[in-house]
Amino acid sequence: MSRRTEALAVRLEQGACALAAFASTLTDAEWHTPVPKDGRKVGVVVHHVATLYPLEIQLAQLLGAGKPVAGVTWEVVHEMNAAHAKQYDAVTKEAALDLLRQNSASAAAAIRALSDEELDRAAPVSLNSDAPLTCQFMLEDHAVRHSYHHLDRIRAGLKPSQPALRAS
Repeated sequence: MSRRTEALAVRLEQGACALAAFASTLTDAEWHTPVPKDGRKVGVVVHHVATLYPLEIQLAQLLGAGKPVAGVTWEVVHEMNAAHAKQYDAVTKEAALDLLRQNSASAAAAIRALSDEELDRAAPVSLNSDAPLTCQFMLEDHAVRHSYHHLDRIRAGLKPSQPALRAS
């Protein structure tokens, strides 16, 4: 484990912990609230983040091995997300949070197992117009960022339902 992989793993863990901590405080109504501009329920989005950690790590590991990421397009991503949302529409908070904890721990362990040389390897990524991207970029742009991205959108979506503060 290098300082770089440790730092990446810690950032992933911090994001997953922040998402889990926030989600654990939600009421049942909030858990089932659709996220604006997304349409999926909050609980489905939390489960989505947890579900994608293994795939995001696998794609980064491909790049770390110097192999291209092929066949992954935004159309494929949207189809996968829609199928996930349909399948897990009634996911429980307990199940989603358990999977988030489990998969984020596995993702962090996989990141820690990478070498600096693997982090620096680049290969074409179909999702990004076949631009040659590094393993580290893929990790930062997907697995590490994912929980932060969705936590921000969930908070913003629930904010209007929270009581407004009154000026004294």
